[in-house]
Amino acid sequence: MMNLLDPTGELQPARRERLPRAQSLQGKRVALLDISKPRGDVFLDRLEEKLGDLGVEARRYQKPTFARIAPGALKQQIAGECDAVIEALAD
Repeated sequence: MMNLLDPTGELQPARRERLPRAQSLQGKRVALLDISKPRGDVFLDRLEEKLGDLGVEARRYQKPTFARIAPGALKQQIAGECDAVIEALAD
């Protein structure tokens, strides 16, 4: 028998509809969110370069720590400034 623990602490996880995906990144601002894991910035550096080659505007953001969810103010800032988000997970 295996016990699985839910780190969110939600007794009843909220059900949410998925947002529609962008058909194209042309003319969009893309947030590159570094969750503060080692080498995530290396991945995002390369991704930012590739997006720039395609003419896509990328903006960089960083969580204070990977151990916690992004602060509400950071999520609001990204939502107000960008059309899509790419999150870096690395080690």
